Amino acid sequence: MKLKKFENIEFVEGGVCAAKGFKANGIQCGLAHAGAAVTTKKNDLAMIVADKECTAAAVYTTNKVKGAPILVTKEHIADGKARAVIVNSVNANTCNPDGYEKAAKMCELTAEALGIKPEDVIVASTGVIGQVLPIEPIANGMKELAERLTYDGNPRAVEAIMTTDTMKKEIAVQFELGGKTVTLGGMLKGSGMIHPNMATTLTFLTTDADISAELLQRALSDVVKVTLNRASVDGDTSTNDMVCVLASGTAENKPVTAENGEFDKFENALYCIMMNLARMMARDGEGATKLIECSVSGADSDKTAETVAKSVICSSLFKAAMFGEDANWGRILCAVGYADAEFDINKVAVKIGSEKGTVEVCQNGAGVEFSEEKAKEILGEEVIEIIISLGDGGGSAVAWGCDLTYDYVKINGDYRS
Repeated sequence: MKLKKFENIEFVEGGVCAAKGFKANGIQCGLAHAGAAVTTKKNDLAMIVADKECTAAAVYTTNKVKGAPILVTKEHIADGKARAVIVNSVNANTCNPDGYEKAAKMCELTAEALGIKPEDVIVASTGVIGQVLPIEPIANGMKELAERLTYDGNPRAVEAIMTTDTMKKEIAVQFELGGKTVTLGGMLKGSGMIHPNMATTLTFLTTDADISAELLQRALSDVVKVTLNRASVDGDTSTNDMVCVLASGTAENKPVTAENGEFDKFENALYCIMMNLARMMARDGEGATKLIECSVSGADSDKTAETVAKSVICSSLFKAAMFGEDANWGRILCAVGYADAEFDINKVAVKIGSEKGTVEVCQNGAGVEFSEEKAKEILGEEVIEIIISLGDGGGSAVAWGCDLTYDYVKINGDYRS
């Protein structure tokens, strides 16, 4: 799947290690589901650490049930500072009586291994909910994890956060900021339980930009709304969702302390990173074979456009049609019609597109003649575009989803085994 490029932004290698002064590592420490033996050599414990204290920001799940790591992390970065991240897969450490204690212990173990304060550690977990997290494998693996941190350890770290993910999701960019070249990188896990309101993801971002904690938080909160909050696979929002960013300032750019043109440059680069990660996440939806990008224009507001775009990518009937490569445009119009937004259905137009071309299937709220053969060819591609116009308003939005396949049920029917 191709990355979407932006003017004056260059893609580089390195993920969370691309920015100056960030090390990472991932190991297989031996975590397993309750009652099951460890049958894979996949990494399950990761660490990211900066050479110096960073400004920090985070956004969390909107689920009323929140994993213990989120509660601990919120406390730790309340001062806008952090230096390290510790994260495990397999077990979400959620809905457990000792969850907070275990999350805090992970921070203590990390701090001891790195010689820093526990309060400077961000902790995250992902995996099965409601099973007690065994702390012993994590404690036993901490020495190896810390000692083998490297400035190119991002591949090992990104593997460790994967659950049902089938592909590693990482990205990094460089751009000019305050007279210096600044780098921003990130990694993400997410494949199932993905729905707007913070898709089920653990996303870790690092940058060597010098930016205040207040503006870092503002940029992150703004960009999440138009990226991860517009991605959906299955309509389920998880308990452990977290996006965090560390900014070290080692690029030595003129500090970004006001909402000006330099802030806009940083936010644009952050959007480039998170939009591409959101697309990767939707494409790697559990069992998915296609990425679906729904763009809506001509709305009376961006909010209306967003509501309609989300409604389409969340429709199970539409998603199933995309799996079958069936240009059943009626399912698109149906999803447009039940969206909780106001517009004139008689002004709606719909096109279906991909690298193979575009066909118009609906105009003024009614069907138009089109080539089923051409539509089938278009829908055979990996990335499908649904292009909707609601009229002549100035509002627009984009949302991302995937097709619904037989394998989605297979994966989630035996998730704990």
